[in-house]
Amino acid sequence: MGENMILTRLEGVKARFDEVGQLLTDPAVIVDMNRYVKLSREYKQLEPIIEALDAYRNLLNNITSAKEILAEEKDEELREMAKEELDLSMQQQGPLEEEIKLLLLPKDPDDDKNAIVEIRAGTGGDEASIFAGDLYRMYNKFFESRGWKVSTTSFTEGTVGGFKEIIMNLSGDGVYGIMKYESGVHRVQRVPQTETQGRVHTSAATVAVLPEAEDFEVEVKQADIRKDTYCSSGPGGQSVNTTYSAIRLTHIPTGIVVTCQDEKSQLKNLDKAMKELRSRLYNLEYQKRMDEISSQRKTMVSSGDRSAKIRTYNYPQGRVTDHRINLTLYNLQSVLNGDLQEVIEKLQMAENAERLKESGME
Repeated sequence: MGENMILTRLEGVKARFDEVGQLLTDPAVIVDMNRYVKLSREYKQLEPIIEALDAYRNLLNNITSAKEILAEEKDEELREMAKEELDLSMQQQGPLEEEIKLLLLPKDPDDDKNAIVEIRAGTGGDEASIFAGDLYRMYNKFFESRGWKVSTTSFTEGTVGGFKEIIMNLSGDGVYGIMKYESGVHRVQRVPQTETQGRVHTSAATVAVLPEAEDFEVEVKQADIRKDTYCSSGPGGQSVNTTYSAIRLTHIPTGIVVTCQDEKSQLKNLDKAMKELRSRLYNLEYQKRMDEISSQRKTMVSSGDRSAKIRTYNYPQGRVTDHRINLTLYNLQSVLNGDLQEVIEKLQMAENAERLKESGME
């Protein structure tokens, strides 16, 4: 992809950026909340590309000016300065062009959204529930390091610890775009607490990350919802209050059921449950789109089949292996303490390389 082609692509983006900026001041757009929010999001996503365009123009101008001085100037001191400027600019050109290629790739519009994160114990009985609890603690430490806000909407504890299931709402900058890499089956290989012979067992837990739907993106008819209320309960099953504050919503056309007992207020629980229901309905269509993308790729790094085994945590060897990109790290304890940055960055790099290949911008 030559520099003229890059400039042509960037100029096209600049024209769209100016158009969107103009539309955002149009009274007809301002009163259409759905369109206004989408355009605002697009404008924000285009801003880094426009900044890159300005930097790229300046760099090309510096290269042109330096070459002109070297071609015409006789003064050795000026020529030496121009040569240094040219060398520096040429060194910067390649990395900047690679950065621009990534910026020009179509972005998943859901990447900037908040997310719903589910962790469910899989095969392995009590040990699977314990492992689900370990994943929950790992993610919470990661969320804390990123400054994200997390709230639990519902959970079912395991009989000897951990969770059979736990569902969280997650909010912050670019949450879904980062956490989507965690969707899939996570395996653990270790000697369970319940094992008396010291044998290594393999257990599993499933993580699902859903983009949170905006209110206007999914229309839910009240006639399609059955609402049940009940007393929320805490650890061990004891009642934490005697009012019917917990909410269970059943979407009759799809059979989707969501519950929320996190808040003491029934209204707050209802609001959270409706948000999760909208997100699950939105996810039905979103998953169809992801399935179409995954069918076109040899590997589906970020999402796709949530029943696919994506990562193994091997305790005897202190090893973490991500099977999507054949990445093996021997820092198990750091990862379990929430240090997921290296793994996610490698996954992002692999996906970007895959998308560049698809786009022909390698």
